[in-house]
Amino acid sequence: MNDELLAKTNRMNLLFDFYELLLTEKQRTFLSYYVHDDYSLGEIAENVGISRQAVYEHIKRAESMLQEYEAKLGLLQKFEQRQKLMRELDEVIVSLDDDYQTKVRLLIEQIERID
Repeated sequence: MNDELLAKTNRMNLLFDFYELLLTEKQRTFLSYYVHDDYSLGEIAENVGISRQAVYEHIKRAESMLQEYEAKLGLLQKFEQRQKLMRELDEVIVSLDDDYQTKVRLLIEQIERID
């Protein structure tokens, strides 16, 4: 169960990183407290002066929005695919001679800077 919770938390963190600016200011604030700062619902409620239930609803709505954005835009999925391909490419590079390795690694660095 802890592995599932950790995986969900990691996914929410990544989705938040990709789509943060598409959320409302309130959703960004609450979700940032919750996923980045690891505040409890009670701590967030106390800090902003609303009920714990209201905080829960804001966070659930924000998480739902992040999932919807990912379903439509797929930025996280594309990022993960690129990362997988880059790891595979890195494995292939070691079979090249030194000059080609250097050239290919420089190109990879340029590609990574684009992201």
